[in-house]
Amino acid sequence: MSSSSVPGFAELLSQAQHSAVHLEMRDAYSVDRERESFARWRAGHRLDPDDRASWWRPWLDLISETVARNVVVRRARIVSEPVSEYIRYEHSGTFTNVAAGEQVRWLPRRRASDIALPGNDFWLFDGALVRWNHFTGDGASAGPELTDAPAAVKLCATAFESVWERAVPHDQYEIH
Repeated sequence: MSSSSVPGFAELLSQAQHSAVHLEMRDAYSVDRERESFARWRAGHRLDPDDRASWWRPWLDLISETVARNVVVRRARIVSEPVSEYIRYEHSGTFTNVAAGEQVRWLPRRRASDIALPGNDFWLFDGALVRWNHFTGDGASAGPELTDAPAAVKLCATAFESVWERAVPHDQYEIH
């Protein structure tokens, strides 16, 4: 499916019946919505745990609504250590994802060497539909792609569960 015809996350998450899992494998992203908040973080701004209105909207509302429908949302991040500045930024704000209902884990890249991983970050919905997230070399979005090809679904499901099993829960992962 061409990137222009791929449904947005709101639609995909609203259709999810029981699970949505996300695997991130890059040490830096440069997507439009992140540029400004990353720049503010670099200048010393940190999210206030008591000021939910200032968090990443409408994404966190979407996650909260999805979890309220009993859909389990899990995110795993494979990261190089020592971590990049961008991963420090992501880690510092991940408490908002957790507060919205996502389960988040971190896996040091050196512990993922023997896991068969797909070539791109992805979301897997209900163990049946993969949304590939393609990026350019500098981390900008290169457009999504959707597939329900059984081999791709199986690869993503197996890879995610292998990563999840080894990964460290967010509240226990210490930045190195």
